[in-house]
Amino acid sequence: MKLKTQFFCEADGEKMATKKVSAKFVTLCLEIIENIGLIVILFATVIAAYNEVDTMMGLQEVSLGDLLLLFLYLEVLAMVGWYYRKGKLPVRFPLYIAIIALARYIILDIKEMDELRLLGVTAGILLLSAAVLVIRYGHIKYPYHDTDKDGYS
Repeated sequence: MKLKTQFFCEADGEKMATKKVSAKFVTLCLEIIENIGLIVILFATVIAAYNEVDTMMGLQEVSLGDLLLLFLYLEVLAMVGWYYRKGKLPVRFPLYIAIIALARYIILDIKEMDELRLLGVTAGILLLSAAVLVIRYGHIKYPYHDTDKDGYS
């Protein structure tokens, strides 16, 4: 009976070791895929920004829409840089990008927009801004406390 129990304990230990190894392998694969994705985003953003600057130089004209588009590209680059530095991505960054994108949409299409669409886009900007304020308030009032070595709570 003791031999049988010892066999099951050793088998459970081997299963746990196998799970740990496979979990590490999956984590490594996900990190590699994540890094490849970030590098693709980085290069695509740089190429898009270069094309936009090249177009502005060719036309010898810079509009507010062009500047906002370049600002969007800078926000994406900042988001990638923040992720590489901190290992986490604040949810505020995509909200900032969405606010700028909606503002650019209003600026570029204001002449073709009807009142209802303009109110809807403006309400979207207002809601996104309120979400940023709520998130900022929550981070100040209720800061995260790291509970594990990776910094995830």
